[in-house]
Amino acid sequence: MTRTIAHVLAAFGLTLGLALSANAQDEGLKVGDKAPDFTLKASDGKTYSLSDFKGEKAVVIAWFPKAFTGGCTKQCTAYAEQGDQLKDLNVAYFTASTDTVDENTRFAQSLNADYPILSDPDASTAKAYGVLMPERPLARRVTFYIDKDGVIQAIDSQINTENAGADTAKKLKELGIAE
Repeated sequence: MTRTIAHVLAAFGLTLGLALSANAQDEGLKVGDKAPDFTLKASDGKTYSLSDFKGEKAVVIAWFPKAFTGGCTKQCTAYAEQGDQLKDLNVAYFTASTDTVDENTRFAQSLNADYPILSDPDASTAKAYGVLMPERPLARRVTFYIDKDGVIQAIDSQINTENAGADTAKKLKELGIAE
């Protein structure tokens, strides 16, 4: 009898845990939400805020977990090599991680990146965007498409790292927010 009660309680706990996890995901940012403002230093030595672009340009923030790692190098290289597809659009685009400014500056230089890589070393912006991994202070690979009014128009977590720049340009055109 005690074993049966323990099994029922364990199953209830698992069900409750899954329900709470699903609710936490449901409470994250969604399309149509105002994007959280941020002020972050970048690999080009400048500081950027989302509010800098309000009323002027759409903004893309492509989060990645860690500089100098395989998939992240492919993703950021794709933005550098395919950036010509983005430069003709009325958009400010960034990749971003929780790495330090120094780390992301070295990373950008190693890739010959001609766009800013944002640094969020205290992970406060990653947390505000709901991309912070629960087990480590790293961002998940998620791209946010924000219109010039600061409203999230798309959130993409299915990133093809080798084609990230071209895919971003295509998505911006589909959304009609950067032309």
